[in-house]
Amino acid sequence: KKKKAARSGPKAFIEKEGAAQIALIGMTKSGKSSLLSALTNAKVEISPDPYATREAVPGIMNYQDIQFQIIEAPALMEGSADGKAWGLQTLGIARNADGLILVVDVSQDPVKQLSTILAEMEKARILVSKPKAQVEIERNFMGFGLRISIMGKLVDCNFKDVEELLRSYRVVDAFVRISGEATLQEIEDAVFESNVYKPAVIIANKIDLKGADGKLKLLKAHVQNNLPLIATSSMDCTGLEKLGETLFSMLNIMRIYTKEPNEKEYSKKPFILKKGSTIYDLAKYIHSDFKENFNFARVWSKRLAFSPQKVGALFALQDGDIVEIHLR
Repeated sequence: KKKKAARSGPKAFIEKEGAAQIALIGMTKSGKSSLLSALTNAKVEISPDPYATREAVPGIMNYQDIQFQIIEAPALMEGSADGKAWGLQTLGIARNADGLILVVDVSQDPVKQLSTILAEMEKARILVSKPKAQVEIERNFMGFGLRISIMGKLVDCNFKDVEELLRSYRVVDAFVRISGEATLQEIEDAVFESNVYKPAVIIANKIDLKGADGKLKLLKAHVQNNLPLIATSSMDCTGLEKLGETLFSMLNIMRIYTKEPNEKEYSKKPFILKKGSTIYDLAKYIHSDFKENFNFARVWSKRLAFSPQKVGALFALQDGDIVEIHLR
């Protein structure tokens, strides 16, 4: 007997491409499909029917010399976090993304839409408000054992408490960076990745429709600059030119260009790293051999007194730097 082909389920995750993966999250008929079509090269079926998008749809958006991958997720609704319809799939896409575009239809009730989106994400422990404390754990850190850097304040504990907590969960070869005001519970949550913070921008879509102006004012008053907000129309592309710069800024990323030793020109395709990254981070990102056999680097940058400058592994990089790595 011939075996029946296994039925594949809906796409819950899309492999990441470009500088960052950004999820379009919104309720039905908010204009996500039209936005994806206007922003990217994606072949999008735009339907008048509600809940037409049933699985993730990817597209590529160009911004200067980098690209963002934009993923349209199926619509959120009340009860998504409890498993209603495809809600868990959509929230999984949001959790996996590097950032979020929260789409609301400003011709309807944008405040209610936004409140529903944020409530469902909060139930799924996805936060868009930057937490007071940020705890980053980089495991298998150069074989140096456990290193803890506190760049803020410990609220209800001390350094020894943090070290004992981490070791109790077998976090023994890692670099732990704590910034802001952190509680012991927040540090424990970071070990298990319980809560995730996702930078987000609100797209107030359909501003070309009747009655949108007044509702846009209500939305802005509700948001109060807590999140970046762009008023757009996917029909005539109004406001969309602001999105690339907003994404680049909110993602806290930078472009680093590399150059081969003895070559005159540097690569025009940058590596994308988080702001604050070092030469070591770049070397590790390029290849494990670079990390293990690193000797020194040369950096070209307008901010330096002279270029190139010979630097070590812990030299902090900035957007636009050109780096030439030398191995042992």
